[in-house]
Amino acid sequence: MGAAGVNVVGFDFGTRLIGVALGNRLTRSARPLGIVNNGPQGPDWPRIEAWLSDWKPDALLVGLPLTLDGEEQKASRNARAFAQQLEKRYGLPLHLVDERMSSVEAARRFADRRASGTAKRKHAAVIDAVAAEVITENWLANQP
Repeated sequence: MGAAGVNVVGFDFGTRLIGVALGNRLTRSARPLGIVNNGPQGPDWPRIEAWLSDWKPDALLVGLPLTLDGEEQKASRNARAFAQQLEKRYGLPLHLVDERMSSVEAARRFADRRASGTAKRKHAAVIDAVAAEVITENWLANQP
């Protein structure tokens, strides 16, 4: 596998903000890229497009928020609809990732980064990007 085929971009879908992270298949690691505004008119597609153009991922990941017992909920349907839009727009392989524990892990990581001085309270919006990082790392960890 050369330079192509190492990047994936993960999304933590929210009705107001969408967290975005970049994952690397070789290192099986991810890092937050940032957040995209979302609203009644839909996501900030130009911002998403800019990241996809910069990083040229070979796959997209969307966190699927299931209930603790694995059931679908309104948020799951919204995330699936967003995933379908991504797939239609960009024609890249798309994977839905169970994100049940990602927000807990993201909150822990954000608190650790604040404690170490690498994140500030005013950067709380990046917790969505950290959630996307967790979703992406979880998916990478489960790849053969």
